[in-house]
Amino acid sequence: MASQYFSLQNLRFLLHEVFRVSELSKITRFEDYEADAIDLVLDAAKQIGDQYLYPIHREMDKNKAYFEDGQVHTLPGLNKAIQAIAEGGWINAHLDGADGGQQMPLTVMNAGLFIFYAANSNAAPYAFLTQGAANLIHQFGSAPLKDVYLDKMYSGTWQGTMALTEPQAGSSLSDLTSTAQPGPDGDYLIQGQKIYISGGDYSGVENIVHLTLARIEGAPAGTHGISLFVVPKFLVKEGRLVSNNVTTAGIYGKMGQRGYTAAHLMLGEQGPCKGYLVGAPNKGLSYMFNLMNEARIGTGNLATGTASAAFYASLQYANERPQGRHPGQKDPTSPQEIIIEHADVRRMLLFQKSVVEGSLALVIQASLWADLAENSSGEEAENAHLLLELITPIVKSYPSEQGNYAVSAGMQVLGGAGYTDDFPLEQYYRDIRVNSIYEGTTTIHGMDLLGRKLMVEKGKALKLFMGLVQQEIQAAETNDALSAICQQLASGAKGLHQTTMSLMKLASEKGPQYFLADATLYLEAFSIVTIGWLWLKQLRVAETVLAQGQLSEADLDFYRGKKLCGEYFFAYDFLKIQPLLQRLSNQDGLTVDMESSWIN
Repeated sequence: MASQYFSLQNLRFLLHEVFRVSELSKITRFEDYEADAIDLVLDAAKQIGDQYLYPIHREMDKNKAYFEDGQVHTLPGLNKAIQAIAEGGWINAHLDGADGGQQMPLTVMNAGLFIFYAANSNAAPYAFLTQGAANLIHQFGSAPLKDVYLDKMYSGTWQGTMALTEPQAGSSLSDLTSTAQPGPDGDYLIQGQKIYISGGDYSGVENIVHLTLARIEGAPAGTHGISLFVVPKFLVKEGRLVSNNVTTAGIYGKMGQRGYTAAHLMLGEQGPCKGYLVGAPNKGLSYMFNLMNEARIGTGNLATGTASAAFYASLQYANERPQGRHPGQKDPTSPQEIIIEHADVRRMLLFQKSVVEGSLALVIQASLWADLAENSSGEEAENAHLLLELITPIVKSYPSEQGNYAVSAGMQVLGGAGYTDDFPLEQYYRDIRVNSIYEGTTTIHGMDLLGRKLMVEKGKALKLFMGLVQQEIQAAETNDALSAICQQLASGAKGLHQTTMSLMKLASEKGPQYFLADATLYLEAFSIVTIGWLWLKQLRVAETVLAQGQLSEADLDFYRGKKLCGEYFFAYDFLKIQPLLQRLSNQDGLTVDMESSWIN
C-alpha cells in the first residue's frame, strides 16, 4: 500500500463543496460528470497512482535515465506506468466520445493529474506531454496526419513532445533558426537543433513524435514567420518504421526529475529529416499558444503535486520522530516529545499545507474557467476566458515558486535527515525546482501579467476579478469569525488595485522599461490576493459545515484543520503583500538606471 502523498478528502472538498464542479453536468457535453461519477474518476486515478506511479518514484531518481551507445535508457517500470495511464483512458479523456474520448471536463482531468503528479512527478509528465502534442495534431492537423499519429499517441505507444527551445534562442522564440525547406512531395526538410526537449528520446517507446517549430524558407523574421511541423523520430513506410534522421546528441544531467529525460536533438544532421506542416504556414506559434494555457496550468499542477507529496512525507516524519522537550520542561529524564508537538515544526507544516491547498484551489479554479470558456456561451464564456487569461501567469508561478519554499520547509522539519537520501524530501526539493522554469520563467509571467493581461479589453479582466474578490468578501463578512480576515483581504485588494493604477501611470510617463522593472514583484503581490480570495472561499465553506455540527471525529479534524490552515495563511503569508506594494510604489528605477558594470 502506498504511503499518503495527497489528501483525497481535500480534493473532494474543493471539487464538491467549494467549486461545485458537478454543476458542469448541466452542460450537455459534461452531462455524465455528476458528483458520484467524479468520485469514481478520482478513485481510479488513485489506484493508478498507488499501483504504478508511487512505487517507482524514488527508483526513477536513483536509477536515472542515461545515454549510451546512441540510445536513451529509462527505468522499465516507466513503460508500465504510462500504459496504465493510457489504458485508463487518461491521455484522450478530454476528447469527444465520437473520437474515442470520455468528454471529461478539464477540471476533473486536472484533479486526476494532480494525483498522478503527487504520486510520481518523473513518470506522469511523459503521458501528458504526449497528450499536449497529440492535441495539436487533433486540433490543427490534416486528416492524413491524424490517421497516422493520433491512435498511437493516445494509446501511449508513441511519445509526443514539444520541440521549441534552441541553443541560441532560449525563451526568445523570435530568434529560432531551425529551417524547413519545401520538399518535392508536399512535405518539408527540417534542419536545426532543439535543446531541453522533455521526453525527447528514450528506448521504451516505438516512436517519438516531435511537434517542432521551424521557419519555412523565405518566411518573415520574428514570431510571425514560425510554422509548426510534425517531425517523427521514425517515418512510417509500408507498415515499417524507418529512421528520419532525428538524432540525440545526449541528454542533460539534471538537478532533479532525473527519470524524466531532457534531450538535445539534431534534426537533419545525418541525412534528410522530414517534417509535415501542421495547419497553415507561419501560424505555428499561434497554434502552440492556443494550448499554452493548459500547459501552464499543468506546470502549476505538477508543482502542486510535488509539494503535496513532500508535505505528507514531512508530516509522517513529524508524527513519528521524538526529539527534545517543550521549553518549559526542565526535567531531562522526562520523555522526549514527538516533534509535531513543537510550535515551530507546526508552523512549518502549516506553511506547507497552506501552499499545497491554496495552490490546488488555484489549479481547480483556473481549470473550471477553462471549461466554461470553452463549453458555455455568451457573457459567461467571455468572462471565463478573460479571467482565465488573467490568472494563468499566477497558476503557473505561485505553486512553482511557493512550492520551492514549501518543500524546503519540509526538509527543515526532518532536520539533518531531510538532507539525506534515506528520506524523499531531498528528491522532492530537487524535483520541484524546475517548475518555475518550465513553460516560461517567473519573470516572463510577471511581464505577461502586468504588460499584457491587465491591458486586455481596457482592463475588463481585472475589473471582473476584483468584483469576484469583493463578492466573496461580502458573502463572508457577516460571519463574525471571518470579519477580520475579510477586512484584511479587502485592504490588500484595494492596495493592489491602487498600485496597479499607479504603475499604469508610470508606463505612460516613463515607458515600459520602468513599468515592467518589478513585474515579478507585482506577480507575487497579485498572487497573494488571489490565494487569499481562494482561502476565504474555503474558510466560508468550512465555517458553515462546522456550524451545522453532527460531524464524525475525522471530519471534525478535517474542517478544523482547514479553518486553521486558512487562518495561518492570513496571519503569516498574507502580510507579505505590504512590503511588496511599498516597493512597487517606489518608482526610483533602481535596477533600470544603474550600469551593468556596477554589479562586480
